Amino acid sequence: MHPYLKLDHIDKVFTRGSASTEVLKDINLTIDKGEYVSIIGHSGCGKSTLLNIVAGLTTATMGGVLLENREVNSPGPDRAVVFQNHSLLPWLTVYENVRLGVDKVFASSKSRSERDAWTMHNLNLVQMAHAKDKRPSEISGGMKQRVGIARALAMEPKVLLLDEPFGALDALTRAHLQDSVMALHQKLGNTILMITHDVDEAVLLSDRIVMMTNGPSARIGEVLDVPLARPRKRLELATNAGYLKCRQRVLEFLYERHRFVEAA
Repeated sequence: MHPYLKLDHIDKVFTRGSASTEVLKDINLTIDKGEYVSIIGHSGCGKSTLLNIVAGLTTATMGGVLLENREVNSPGPDRAVVFQNHSLLPWLTVYENVRLGVDKVFASSKSRSERDAWTMHNLNLVQMAHAKDKRPSEISGGMKQRVGIARALAMEPKVLLLDEPFGALDALTRAHLQDSVMALHQKLGNTILMITHDVDEAVLLSDRIVMMTNGPSARIGEVLDVPLARPRKRLELATNAGYLKCRQRVLEFLYERHRFVEAA
């Protein structure tokens, strides 16, 4: 039985002129279908580089990524990315931003009316159907992220890649969106790989948390199982012993074993 998603001995070296920097070293990780995995680490440890390799936006120097035992090394609709800055096209409406991806992926398999219905279905999933005719400049940051998530989900990707998707939002909007993503994961059973540097977010959302050591030559330092039943309710978890234990473990890793070494 092959793992659903496998990161196999990944190294990444960036070269500029005669100088080269090893960013990632021997990254090995397997992710099961339907699993929610977070990658956490200090800024600059190569988290986003690793996500970009999985997305096919950057190539690994050594090793590679296997999805259902097939190597993926270029972008494709089987992996959809939601970035921190939503990256919606400003001249298109909310509906058109989602429809663009739907038309690209389902041009030959769904009729025009089916593609319209599928676009609206995904906007409804993230409670954004009411704003379908608005442009990105006319809606809030949290709404833009909801549309970005709808656009990604509408492509029916095998893996949803989230690059600090809530990082630019205020605390309340962030909490609402985290709850929405949890509900969507529960409903759709997507396989999700998320980058974050927020410890509470990682514990709340994840089945496992992958902790990265500091770069350069960042490695996976530890992988923590989060054995909390789903669906999860944030207010109940605030006093849950299992939640607090996981949170403590991640904090210890980040702030004791791998705190920044200040340059002398």
